[in-house]
Amino acid sequence: MATVRSDAACSGSPSADDLGKHQNHPSARRSVAAVAPPSAATLTDAGELLRALAAPVRIAIVLQLHHGPRCVHELVDTLGMAQPLISQHLRVLKAAGVVQGQRRGREVVYHLVDSHLAHIVVDAVAHVQEDAQPV
Repeated sequence: MATVRSDAACSGSPSADDLGKHQNHPSARRSVAAVAPPSAATLTDAGELLRALAAPVRIAIVLQLHHGPRCVHELVDTLGMAQPLISQHLRVLKAAGVVQGQRRGREVVYHLVDSHLAHIVVDAVAHVQEDAQPV
């Protein structure tokens, strides 16, 4: 069952529990300002991008491409996965606009479209690794 919050809780006034948990967080010291949400199309596109990045294999591919362009066989060797699987995931990333490929003879060299995408993945991995560290 969902918990119903009072207007005071939604107005930016933290509860006693929230104060104890989050009092040192920078946002706890700021007032809450109304911000216009992005358009529905922007939110949909962002959701599609995050879905494309959601698979562990695709995260591994993005991390590899963050360090520079790679051929499919380099990704296969580095990640220890079958070529058809890597190619399938590259197609998803390409369709989502995350990677582009350039043919060089018989090979296709893939690279990230922009560094923002790598930061999303690198930050997510770093966040999980921080949470996994013993306190």
